[in-house]
Amino acid sequence: MHFIGDIDEQRLVKRLRNGDDGAMKEFYSQYAPYLKGVCSRYISDKEDAKDVFQNALVRIITHTTEFQYQGQGSLRVWASRVVVHEALRFLGNMKRHETTTWEDDVMEVPEADDPPIRDIPPEVIQQMVRRLPTGYRTVFNLYVFEDKSHKEIARLLDISIGTSTSQLHRAKNLLADMIREYNDKKQSPR
Repeated sequence: MHFIGDIDEQRLVKRLRNGDDGAMKEFYSQYAPYLKGVCSRYISDKEDAKDVFQNALVRIITHTTEFQYQGQGSLRVWASRVVVHEALRFLGNMKRHETTTWEDDVMEVPEADDPPIRDIPPEVIQQMVRRLPTGYRTVFNLYVFEDKSHKEIARLLDISIGTSTSQLHRAKNLLADMIREYNDKKQSPR
């Protein structure tokens, strides 16, 4: 995917800070597809994901003064963080309203062997991740894609470190089962 270069990115941020409508359209066309993907990793319901993405976009546009340029791609990284935080805010609200299950189960879960994924299209893997229960999916995304430690995840989600660890293992096991099932279906004759 092509992203704008160093100088253009800096100019784009300056234009965004000045409220330039053209800059908002340019930002959207350059970054929206990627940022929507980030959002959908956390929020599986399409309507909720649209709402969360819109809220994140508003936050990005209205808080560009908080962005500090650190080289090519730093706008994308910063915008991704805003989307992730908006998704976590949404999930936290769901948790408070008890619609999201966060298990405080810290029992040791043996990790499944990793099945082969080389022949599975990335879109299929993404769909599998979206099918994970909310708590598992959230911990998995924070650990794998955001490179957060279990301590950081526990703090962000207000769960124990053990719960974070357990949910990551369970997410990996569920994904492994889904991948095995996909591979088995692919190999068996119709």
